[in-house]
Amino acid sequence: MSENNISIPEIKFTKLFINGEFVDAVSGKTFETIDPRNEEVIAQVAEGDKEDVDLAVQAAREAFDHGKWPRMTGFERGRIMMKFADLIDQNIEELAAIDAMDGGKLFSWLKSNDIPTVANFLRYYAGAADKIHGEMLKMSKQYQAYTLQEPIGVVGLIIPWNVPSTMFFIKVAPALAAGCTIIVKPAEQTPLSALCYAHLAKLAGIPDGVLNVVTGFGRTVGAAISSHMDVDKVSFTGSTEVGRLIMKAAAESNLKPVSLELGGKAPLLIFNDVDVDNAVDLALLANFYNKGEICVAGSRVYVQEEIYDKFVEKAAEKAKTWVPGDPFDPNARVGPQVDKRQFDKILSYIEHGKKEGATLLVGGKRFGDKGYFIEPTIFADAKEDMLIVKEEIFGPVMSLMKFKTVEEAIEKANKTCYGLAAGIVTKDLNLANRVSRSVRAGIIWINCYFAFDMDCPFGGYKMSGFGRDLGLHSLKKYLQVKSVVTPLHDSPWL
Repeated sequence: MSENNISIPEIKFTKLFINGEFVDAVSGKTFETIDPRNEEVIAQVAEGDKEDVDLAVQAAREAFDHGKWPRMTGFERGRIMMKFADLIDQNIEELAAIDAMDGGKLFSWLKSNDIPTVANFLRYYAGAADKIHGEMLKMSKQYQAYTLQEPIGVVGLIIPWNVPSTMFFIKVAPALAAGCTIIVKPAEQTPLSALCYAHLAKLAGIPDGVLNVVTGFGRTVGAAISSHMDVDKVSFTGSTEVGRLIMKAAAESNLKPVSLELGGKAPLLIFNDVDVDNAVDLALLANFYNKGEICVAGSRVYVQEEIYDKFVEKAAEKAKTWVPGDPFDPNARVGPQVDKRQFDKILSYIEHGKKEGATLLVGGKRFGDKGYFIEPTIFADAKEDMLIVKEEIFGPVMSLMKFKTVEEAIEKANKTCYGLAAGIVTKDLNLANRVSRSVRAGIIWINCYFAFDMDCPFGGYKMSGFGRDLGLHSLKKYLQVKSVVTPLHDSPWL
C-alpha cells in the first residue's frame, strides 16, 4: 500500500518485548491502536499488566545483577549503541511512516528531523559512555578517597504520545550509556515505534533483558512500574496529574528516585521593537507545530500594546496558511490530533474560550468529517482567569493578550503554576537578557522557538517537574555516586 508515493509499512511487531523475545501478554489481552487520520484500527497490540511488568523487571534485574551490559567497558557499550543508531538510519522511512500513522505527526518532518535526530541521540550518548569518571579526593584527615559513578540499576521509562520516537531515545540513550537495564512503557496511543526500536536493539547486539518494552495502559503497566520494589529509578514525561501519582507510588514502595517532565503553559513575550511579520510567524510556529501537541507550546502570547492590533490582524491572516491534512501529504502543515479523547478535549477548551468572552479570530472547529483534525485556532483579547489561558490545552489553540511595560510582561509570564519554557522576541539584547533572568522557566528561547539540541539540558520549574533531559546532565539521572575511603597509613584495625 502507498499514499502520496510513500510506502505504508506492514506492522510487524505488536507483542511485548521481554528478555529479548516478542511475547503475548500473560492475560492474552490486546488493545487497538487507532490511525488518527481516518479513525481506523491499525493493529491489535498486546495489553500488558502487572504480571508482564513483573516478568520484564525480573529480566532486567537479572541482566543488571549478572549480565554483561553493566560490566562492559563504556567503549564496548558505545560501539553497540553506534550500531543501533546505524540500523535506525537504515530504516528511517519505515519508522517515520509508523509514527505518522500511529500519532498523526507529519511524515516529512519525521523523516527529515525526528528519526535522524534520535539516531544521533544514540551516537551522542555512545560517545559519553566511556567518559563517566569519578574523582580523587584528598580528605582532611589521614585518609584518601575516590568516587565511582555507577549505573543506578533497573530503570522504568514512561513516555508520552506526542513525540514517541524522540521521547523514547531522550530517556533510553543515556540510560544505556550509563549501563542501566530498562523497562519502557510507551503511551497506549502510540506503541508501535517503541516495539520496532526493541527489535533493532536486539539486532544491534544489546543483550537480552537490557531493553524491555511493555505496552499497555498507565493505570496498569505504568502503575506497576512506578510501585515495583525491584525498579531502582523512574523517569516520566507526561501530565502533572500523572506525575503526582508516580511520585506517590515511588514513595510508598522503595523510595526510588523519580524525574519528571510535566505540563507547560509557556508565555511568548513579543516586544514592540520587532518586525511584526516575523514575530507572527514565530508565534504561529510556537503554537501550531506538531498540531499543538507539545508541552512547550507558546500558547500564552503577550504582545506589547503599540503593535497588538497589527499583530492580531496579521496573525488571523497568516494562520490560514496552516492547513490541516493527512500527515503523508507534503502540503499539509497540521496533522490530526492523536486520538478522540484529545480531539474532544481540545474542542471543549475552544468552547470554554468562546463562552468566557475571548474573541475567536480564526478556526475553532473540526476540520473535515473524518479523522481527528482541528482547525488552528486563535483567540484575541483573552484574560488571565480564562481556562484557555490557565490550563494546558495540548492542541492548536493560541491565546493573544497585550501588555504595556516590561515589568507587566514579566509578571504575566510568571503568573502560572508551570515553568517549562518561555519565548522572548525583541531586537534589544539587554532587554532580552533582563527578561530571561526574571522569567521562571527551564528553557528560554530568544528570537527563536523549539530550538532543542542534544547538548542543551531541558526540564521544568514549578509544576512542570524536575530533573533534566538532554545534555550530559541527563546521564546523572541514571548514575549514582559511591565513595571509597582508605587510610593513608597502616590501619590499626588490620
